[in-house]
Amino acid sequence: MKFSELAQYFDKLDETSSRLALIDILSDLFKSVKTGEQLEKICYLVQGRVAPFFEPIEFGMADKMIAQALAATYGEEKEAVLKQYGKLGDISLVAYEFAEKHKHGSELTVDQVFVALNEIASTSGAGSVEKKTTFLKDELLEKLDALSVKYVVRILLGNVRLGIGDPTILDALALAILNDRTKRKVLEGAYNRTSALGLVAKTLKDHGIKDVEDLKVRVGFPIRSELCERLPNPEKVMEKMGEVDAQYKYDGFRVQIHKNGNDIRMFSRNLEDMSNMFPELIEGARTQIKSKTAILDTEALAYQPESEEFLPFQETTKRRRKHNIDEVAKTLPLKAFVFDILYADGKSLIDEPQTKRMEILKKVVENGDVLLPSPGKVLKEAKDLQLMLDDAISKGLEGVVVKKVDSPYVAGGRNFNWVKLKRHSSGELHDTIDCVILGYVFGKGKRTAFGAGALLVGIYDEKNDEFVTVSRIGTGLTDEEWRSIKEKAKGLESDHKPARVNSLIVPSVWVKPHIVIEVLADEITRSPMHCAGASLSKEGVKEAGYALRFPRLVSFRDRDKRPEDASTVDELIKMYKQQSVK
Repeated sequence: MKFSELAQYFDKLDETSSRLALIDILSDLFKSVKTGEQLEKICYLVQGRVAPFFEPIEFGMADKMIAQALAATYGEEKEAVLKQYGKLGDISLVAYEFAEKHKHGSELTVDQVFVALNEIASTSGAGSVEKKTTFLKDELLEKLDALSVKYVVRILLGNVRLGIGDPTILDALALAILNDRTKRKVLEGAYNRTSALGLVAKTLKDHGIKDVEDLKVRVGFPIRSELCERLPNPEKVMEKMGEVDAQYKYDGFRVQIHKNGNDIRMFSRNLEDMSNMFPELIEGARTQIKSKTAILDTEALAYQPESEEFLPFQETTKRRRKHNIDEVAKTLPLKAFVFDILYADGKSLIDEPQTKRMEILKKVVENGDVLLPSPGKVLKEAKDLQLMLDDAISKGLEGVVVKKVDSPYVAGGRNFNWVKLKRHSSGELHDTIDCVILGYVFGKGKRTAFGAGALLVGIYDEKNDEFVTVSRIGTGLTDEEWRSIKEKAKGLESDHKPARVNSLIVPSVWVKPHIVIEVLADEITRSPMHCAGASLSKEGVKEAGYALRFPRLVSFRDRDKRPEDASTVDELIKMYKQQSVK
């Protein structure tokens, strides 16, 4: 397949505002692909990648480097390119304009572009900036048509902006290859176990659905995290779950530790490779994990040795950095609470019951100063769970997580096998809500200078794989955070409603779902203005959606959560039913 053909599909996807249309376009694309190897590459390119998200492959190119390559390719002054960039605000559109004017060829195949992109990503060291820009000019820009140039630039900048979620790609794969979208669940299960979308697609294309079902957990491939449901109090927990394994809930980074001999890799909840960020955890894993191979699910927190206390999430986030790592590790060391084990000595443990996994965890992880085994307590009475919850809160922790004693580890699942209980006050919500920014409204008065004065936010509708509005937020942000909104949204702005967004409100600027924020509100109410949970009654009358009353931003969580990890409509409705009445 020529890359120019793929670019045409990208353009169709970019212009559509319907999720069903996205599935159909992607399905047509996948049907046209001849081999599993090429389908694997195309799936990653659709994600704006040349490898799974957990592979630490970075192109290392910025807007000014692209501008330099454009100037050299098309015989323009770099200042002229940057001036046009200032006008359009999108370097990929500038690239398209110059490429269209100069009409270069379009001979490269998808495979050739894929190889070239990998070459750019692997170029490092002294003189790498010049090498990357020259290679981009000689091997890509001079050999591609304008539309292809536009999308190559977007891929290099990590911002393809097609508005496509993983479930939509899986739907399209099931439709294209199996002619049955209902088979997406099988593909999703394999994806949750391996986190490698291209691997799932290649296996499906070359070997069929049975081999996809047989894709197992493997060291080095992060397992998508199991997530918690909510219940309002210990009594409801025991009523629904019976005997439980209760563990303290820590507010830090979800870190999945993979050990293969002496090789240690660590992954965040949103599949980022964090192995180089936390040297003390690597050393702890090497010395404390007894088995040759293992996968541990942990929560990492910053620890203050002088006061012997664990620090809040805002302090822990300071450890997510790529520079001065060893120096910061000394002043802000991490501890990792190990609350689950998913693999040990060549065997997957995700299908084993909770209590058996905890027994194995005690044997595999030695007590030490860095990895802290946290297997929890088996409880049968609500009063004992209440005591543990009170104890957790007195220690400054978030609360507790309770798990069914016989439950397996459901990769990527959210169900009542795991339930979280957190501190709350009467009449207020029991928990914060993770929302996604869907747009912003221009500021007035003092906020005029910030560019944004209110945020339109939504939550995730799992059933329809879309984001539905739940609130507008105008409080909780510092002046600096208001200024940062336009910078965070750079490259995500859209002149039309994104395909997977459902909203009755039209903001000043639409923002493609990407930025996750943690929100606190007084309560959840019904609102005809918001789409979260809005539906038709049996009589055909439109029922109001759900909205947040007096919402305020607590923190930005886009670095450790994907948009699809935001709170869901089902969660919100359950919280609405559970919220206390003053």
